[in-house]
Amino acid sequence: MYRVKVNDQYNYELTGDNGAFQLNGTELPVDIRDLGNGHLHFIYQHKSYNAEVVAENKEEKSATVKINGHLYEVSIEDQFDSLLKALGMNGAAGKAVAEVKAPMPGLVLSVNVTEGQEIKKGDSLLVLEAMKMENMLKSATDGTVKKIVVAKGDKVEKNQVLITFV
Repeated sequence: MYRVKVNDQYNYELTGDNGAFQLNGTELPVDIRDLGNGHLHFIYQHKSYNAEVVAENKEEKSATVKINGHLYEVSIEDQFDSLLKALGMNGAAGKAVAEVKAPMPGLVLSVNVTEGQEIKKGDSLLVLEAMKMENMLKSATDGTVKKIVVAKGDKVEKNQVLITFV
């Protein structure tokens, strides 16, 4: 069983066995084809969908997924993550994030923090325009902004460092 969160708003329970899936305990009739290189095609309720993993953070078990042109932030938690979290031993709690990198190529529309500023987990750091969509990058941890490497109007590449923390 997996707990899936989409755009920090929607929570789902997903289970799967031999290609059959259940979503929140209800059978999920979906036909999925892996096209390779992070691309999938699936049919659900007689509609066709193209999906692409745009960015992936394996440590945090999260990804940015584009489905038919729309971006979604997805995070996944399995039974082991749930158990560690219940015991207060989740790995992310003890690991400080040292930098924020661009999840995809784009244009910096705004920088919402300043060097030396104290920030909390979830605070908006900057807005990145990618594929004609605005993506707000948020802090994954509490900390202090050490250096802002980019400015409004800068073009950035995937995995380019944008902000560093103390």
